[in-house]
Amino acid sequence: MEYILSIDQGTTSTKAFLLDKDGQLQQGSPVPIKQYYPQPGFVEHDADEIFSSVLRAILNLITKFPEAKGNIRCVGITNQRETTIAMDLKGRPLYHAIVWQCRRTTDICRRPEIKGKDRRITEITGLKIDPYFSATKMLWLKENVEGLSDLLDKGQALFATVDGFLVYNLTSGKSFRSDYSNCSRTMLFDITELRYSSELLSLFGIRKECLAEPSPSCSDHGQIDLDETRLSDLGFSSSEIEGLRSLNGVPITGVLGDQPAALLGQNAVNEGDAKTTYGTGCFTLMNVGNRPVMSRSGLLTSCSWSYNGVTSYALEGSIFQAGSIISWLKDEMRLIDSPSECDGICYSIKDTGGVYLVPAFTGLGAPYWKPDARGVLTGLTRGTGRKQIVRAGVESIAYQVTELVKLMMDDTGIKTKCMKVDGGVCASQFLMQLQSDLLGIKIARAESDEMTAMGAGLAAGLSSGYFKGFDEISSFYKASLEYEPNMSAYEVSRVMDAYQNAVRAALLAGNT
Repeated sequence: MEYILSIDQGTTSTKAFLLDKDGQLQQGSPVPIKQYYPQPGFVEHDADEIFSSVLRAILNLITKFPEAKGNIRCVGITNQRETTIAMDLKGRPLYHAIVWQCRRTTDICRRPEIKGKDRRITEITGLKIDPYFSATKMLWLKENVEGLSDLLDKGQALFATVDGFLVYNLTSGKSFRSDYSNCSRTMLFDITELRYSSELLSLFGIRKECLAEPSPSCSDHGQIDLDETRLSDLGFSSSEIEGLRSLNGVPITGVLGDQPAALLGQNAVNEGDAKTTYGTGCFTLMNVGNRPVMSRSGLLTSCSWSYNGVTSYALEGSIFQAGSIISWLKDEMRLIDSPSECDGICYSIKDTGGVYLVPAFTGLGAPYWKPDARGVLTGLTRGTGRKQIVRAGVESIAYQVTELVKLMMDDTGIKTKCMKVDGGVCASQFLMQLQSDLLGIKIARAESDEMTAMGAGLAAGLSSGYFKGFDEISSFYKASLEYEPNMSAYEVSRVMDAYQNAVRAALLAGNT
């Protein structure tokens, strides 16, 4: 039997999977990724650790499923988006990767020459000016890493998002490609023309020759050809290198950013289909078809995937804090000992007693795009205790998603009847029921939470001919749980109004 190797390179770990002809995913052991916080608001990764984690995740998979060795037909890659890497021509990083969560470029975003182009940037890229995206990260690296600007001018250094970095290293520099879904998050990419914008390259001082070639998601991104000297330098033993040799010659036929990959994995392939991934952050996407729809409400428009010469687009809302709220309740506030306690606490009280949390720990994302906003707890009384704050934290995730989905419906005129969900946080039945109540639609939780890996594998399989088309892969989607709304429209309006009052307090806190 032949398999697809699906690599899911995420913010906190890397996972590798086998996808078979029946759409079944088998997972190896994940490899954690260390995050670095050199200053408040700064978030970094060691890019060599990212590459090493991919190879170690593959080794773990092959060890667990030895039948896969020599039977990998093609490779799909999905990755954390916006994270930006400067590297030399051998693929070695010249500085730590600047992670998508990093806010160090806030001041760059305020520069008059950039801020004055905000409307034009949105027209071209579908994005808002924000430290989230790669262009300002590239500019920061160019201005702050000694010698990098000269290397870039001489053509001796490159900028890459994680997909381009991995493709470059997996092919030993023979291929330097980035798919449209990742390119469209750089703030340098014209999502209508599907090419880098010369206007924006000039604005940010980035040479096109330093960037990966934009490519359709479902296409040939090169064949794996591992440099054994590089592997040895990364600490791989001779036996481990021998185990990885079986990958040489295997084509990389699918590359997708993590959220578009989850959209495809959720079988949200029709206009109006929507999904939310509840992870460290929270990402809601709606398929808007084969033409970009520009939001009037502060949402983003990006490429989702390209197959058979047709590019699909999505409206997206990005929430910076979701699962990280649960971590905050546990690690910093010490209000819970484990995430599994949350549901019991939430169900043990009737409501929060009017307490609302706005988790603007690193500013607010869509639809506000206020990097200076600060987190607030409102409605505190002498009777407020641990349970009310925990429940307010969980509820805040649903409030944020509700804002996004309702704005998407307003922008498109499409009334979504069902939202598909995945990610570790949607294990909370309290949260999923509240989400259904607030949106007034059905929530369907996927049988597997590994929808990003599924999407990357499906893209690779479609491109290689392993799968014959969308009709075949649609049968792979299965829901494990479904939730139906049972909250009155009056109650939904009351709590959403109260939450939005709390958001206004967070915005004011950021201006002090």
